[in-house]
Amino acid sequence: MIDLAFFQIVSGALFAIGLYGVLARRSAVLVLMSIELMLNAVNLNLIASAAFLDPSRFTGLIIAIFVITVAAAEVGLALAIVLRIFRNRATVNLDEIDLMKG
Repeated sequence: MIDLAFFQIVSGALFAIGLYGVLARRSAVLVLMSIELMLNAVNLNLIASAAFLDPSRFTGLIIAIFVITVAAAEVGLALAIVLRIFRNRATVNLDEIDLMKG
């Protein structure tokens, strides 16, 4: 039988990979993908904890559904912003985007 620690290790590894992707990448699209990976790691941890600690309650599953909803809204808004910046600057490199500078 699979233990809860296995899911927490996998979730921690996914979160670490996502954090590395956010800190090391220059492309806005890859940063968004890394943020999604981090959110999925949190969802994995929530669902595994809910299934192992208290299977009769659905609190972890409900919170995971809210996280998925927020992630979908975040991706939609962020991709719209990235596409708009690409139209104006012809790049999605985060080092070259200085639209907010005064």
